[in-house]
Amino acid sequence: MTSPVLKALMILGALCALASAAQAAPPEPWDLKPDMGYAYGKDGKTLAYKMGTKNADMLLKGAKKVPKGTLFFIGQNGQLYMRTAPYLEGDGSFSFGADE
Repeated sequence: MTSPVLKALMILGALCALASAAQAAPPEPWDLKPDMGYAYGKDGKTLAYKMGTKNADMLLKGAKKVPKGTLFFIGQNGQLYMRTAPYLEGDGSFSFGADE
């Protein structure tokens, strides 16, 4: 049989593990490569294509630069969104981080 002290320590350990897992992870850089194309398909799937120099001029026609400071995210409805409004707090933390 387990003593009450041991049970309390086990519960405390489990709660600590859950609390540390719930903290927001630091942001990680994307690994975007210059020879790859990244797409958000009509079916809502994300795809990556290996690119070459064939038709590069045609690819750039109609293309727009993404403004610095743009946030991309998938909404609850599965739709891809982008936001250029501020998304960082004054201390550099993410304004829309995990609920605590």
